[in-house]
Amino acid sequence: MNDYVTAARGWIGTPYLHQASARGAGTDCLGLIRGIWREVLGAEPVAVPAYTRDWSEAGGQEALWQAALTHLEGKALTAAAPGDVLLFRMRDRGVAKHLGVQGEVGASPSFIHAYSGHAVVESALTPPWARRIVARFAFPVKE
Repeated sequence: MNDYVTAARGWIGTPYLHQASARGAGTDCLGLIRGIWREVLGAEPVAVPAYTRDWSEAGGQEALWQAALTHLEGKALTAAAPGDVLLFRMRDRGVAKHLGVQGEVGASPSFIHAYSGHAVVESALTPPWARRIVARFAFPVKE
C-alpha cells in the first residue's frame, strides 16, 4: 500500500475543524494534506498563514492551486494513482479550494478528505466529485 494513502486513512474519523491539522483532534482539508506531509515526509516546507473560510473568493485568486504548484508535483488529470492530491473546484466560477487524497483507482475509485461539518472520510469518487477535480498532484519523492 502507498505510504500517503496509509497516512490519510489514519486520519479517518478526525473531526472537521477549520484551520486545524491534528490527527484525532481536528482538521480541515488543507490540514489533512499538511498532516500527511508531516507523517510521511517530515517538517512542512512553509508555515501556513491564518485563513478564513471564504479566503481567496473575493479576488478570485487561485491561492491554493499556486501553493500546490510550489510544493507538489503537477500531474495530468488522467494519470490517477493512489496517494495523489486532488484539487476540487466546488462551485462554477469559484476558486478551487477543496483537497483530498486519492485512495483507490480503477473500477471503484475513492478519495480521503476532511468533509466540512463532518470528519475525515473516504468517499467514492463518483462522477459528481470527479468532474470537480481541476488539478492532480503528487507528493514529492521521499529522500
